[in-house]
Amino acid sequence: QVQLVESGGGLVQAGGSLRLSCVVSGRTSSIYAVGWFRQAPGKEREVLGIIRWSDATLYVTDSVKGRFTISRDLAKSTTYLQMNSLKPEDTAVYYCAADSTSAGKYDHWGQGTQVIISS
Repeated sequence: QVQLVESGGGLVQAGGSLRLSCVVSGRTSSIYAVGWFRQAPGKEREVLGIIRWSDATLYVTDSVKGRFTISRDLAKSTTYLQMNSLKPEDTAVYYCAADSTSAGKYDHWGQGTQVIISS
């Protein structure tokens, strides 16, 4: 089993920055990739980016490319979502999730952390 815990959310003014952390524990050797997602009220869940666990290969969604970036630290079993130039429309609950199949199915999810951007 794999467990994930997000942290680092909070209230930030527009134009500010925030770094979210996701600590992964359990059977980490089974992880193929970890993804970052967000969901705003009344909207579909959106994928922000994916990092392959073995070599840190990245995919970042075009809509946030240039403002958001993803990294990981294997020694700490942690992935980070760095968010810069934040906008009110970035307000959402942010999640990390692990793919243990390499097929794009995310079987293990954290509980989420709330990010609110004020204008």
